[in-house]
Amino acid sequence: MRLIDMFPRPIREIENAWIPMRDGCRLAARIWLPIDAERDPVPAILEYIPYRKRDAMAYSDSFTHPYFAGHGYASIRVDIRGSGDSDGVLLDEYPLSEQEDALDILAWIADQPWSTGKVGMMGISWGGFNSLQVAARRPPQLKAIITCCSTDDRYADDVHFMGGCILKDGMSWGSGIFSVIPRPPDPLISGPDWKAKWRHRLDNAVVPLATWLRHQRRDAYWKHGSICEDYDAIECAVYAVGGWVDGYSNVILRLLERLKAPCKGLIGPWTHAYPHQGVPGPAIGFLQECLRWWDHWLKGRETGVMSEPRLKVWMQEAIPPDAAMPKGEGRWIAEAGWPAIGIEARRFTLNPGRLETNPEPETWIDLNSPQSTGSVGGEWCPLDSFGDAPEFQSDQREDDGRSLCFDTAPLSERIEILGAPVVGLDLVVDRPQSFICVRLCDVAPDGTSTRVTFGLLNLSHRESHEFPRAMVPGERTPVSLALNDTAYAFLPGHRIRLAISTAYWPMVWPAPLPVTLRLFTGASRLTLPLRAPKASDASLPPFPPPEGSKPLDRTILREPWTSRGMSREFGSDKMVYTHEEDRGVVRLDAIDLVIGYEATERYHISDRDPADARAEFIRRIGLQRGTWRPRVETVTDVSCDAGHFHLRARITAWDGDDRFFDREWNESIPRDNV
Repeated sequence: MRLIDMFPRPIREIENAWIPMRDGCRLAARIWLPIDAERDPVPAILEYIPYRKRDAMAYSDSFTHPYFAGHGYASIRVDIRGSGDSDGVLLDEYPLSEQEDALDILAWIADQPWSTGKVGMMGISWGGFNSLQVAARRPPQLKAIITCCSTDDRYADDVHFMGGCILKDGMSWGSGIFSVIPRPPDPLISGPDWKAKWRHRLDNAVVPLATWLRHQRRDAYWKHGSICEDYDAIECAVYAVGGWVDGYSNVILRLLERLKAPCKGLIGPWTHAYPHQGVPGPAIGFLQECLRWWDHWLKGRETGVMSEPRLKVWMQEAIPPDAAMPKGEGRWIAEAGWPAIGIEARRFTLNPGRLETNPEPETWIDLNSPQSTGSVGGEWCPLDSFGDAPEFQSDQREDDGRSLCFDTAPLSERIEILGAPVVGLDLVVDRPQSFICVRLCDVAPDGTSTRVTFGLLNLSHRESHEFPRAMVPGERTPVSLALNDTAYAFLPGHRIRLAISTAYWPMVWPAPLPVTLRLFTGASRLTLPLRAPKASDASLPPFPPPEGSKPLDRTILREPWTSRGMSREFGSDKMVYTHEEDRGVVRLDAIDLVIGYEATERYHISDRDPADARAEFIRRIGLQRGTWRPRVETVTDVSCDAGHFHLRARITAWDGDDRFFDREWNESIPRDNV
């Protein structure tokens, strides 16, 4: 990345500004803006998240916000109520109060002497979510948003559930936000009553994972904040951005299809990260692309951003499986819109062991996958931040061997797909509660198997996520499943594989009891969305290389490291997956603040007994400046039996060497068709 410290407009930074809310609460904001903005007012760009502008995100923010300010914007980072240095209590994701506060923030920004009154919102993940949610409130100041790695449906396409199945990443994230809630404000910003504010946060702390587990179907809790409930509510311009390696790529095509407001989409070869920092890569000059968008919608300049194709995606090809960092070939392609004209449906029948054009007479195959199937599946949403190395999928042959597999013959020509492969299966199961994992793989001539895309379906949710209905054991049932959207080129000599399993651990929490699935071949099918290469793709202008502002000075006091491993207990069928992460110890030099973070996650499973499933999370966070040494440890433990989830959680906080707070929660939550 090219780092810049000289910009067209010299800038200044307001380290903290208090923004008053309608109820008297104050939110803490960091603002970068041109030094002459009060004489020559500028539009504003707002990022509004709970990840602590003062410490946790200070280094990352310093790449982006000064860059926008130096190009003629007020770039503003606000800590959500109850997080960082802001007043109040953080209780959950995306409450109504978060949107109400955002409306107050936008009104405050528009009223400042340095503001033209026009505002854009942007963010990745949480900030991408609330950019969409606030846009749906139609505040008059908000003219455009950039939403990265977000969703329009908080139940069906978020970290908590996929296809009605409970995701491991949702439990991990539950422990993550649980560790954000009890962190203290900084006395140098919050003032002498910082400890009273900290105590108020701790006394009112909740366990968000418990809330999420109480809502196992798509009820009103999940509909709130899901803009798919009314796409027409959004009237401002939307730029939707994501990566194929991220968990949040499906929303981009849906927004392009369903929004009536101006909309563009960009999907690259990236994880859960901004594209200028995206891996596996190539990364692009995303901040320059943002400026083209902002200049058009907030300054009224003709930048060409809206005269280009509405959708640009990276067509992946020949990606060898690599849990550390897969790196394949590819190219940029474009479509005028979505659904794209010219996508052809290519249908295959699942014949015994084969994917073929013509169906053979019906027969059936039984499968009971070991509960450890999924051990090479990687993370649902690989992250590459804070020194944490993401875990990608590795060679799928191990999981393929525990699944029903159907292969094409070696391909005689290149086949490119764009969109969602769809699977229709005729099946029987022997339990009322069960799920399937369906993977589409690229099998190279040497036999290595790369997962191209996949889908999950809780069979009780085969008709509705809102009104699940248990399966009738022994009853033949047709089900349909759309896999995640993808863009991928299968090369000549490779084979296309469809793999079906009844377990996918640790990504998916298991069914209550072992499941045997009977699949009817000859009656089951796969449909691929084929896209023929276009000559116009070769003439697409390249993205510029990444740029960013020169980051804050920091000193690494302890290097970060990550360890992941899968082990089987000797003499048993039990497996344990362990992820240990140390983000190191870092000093932010300008404010002499030392930050440390450590985390451990363990996932237990027995190949024969899904009730043996257990997930453990421990997170430790410490801050230090002189004699100020607050520390927080959170513990989350989830186990189950056939009828309930059992959740134990604990927060312990220290002020220096003195234990300041200690509380434990214990709760059993009935399983609801999962």
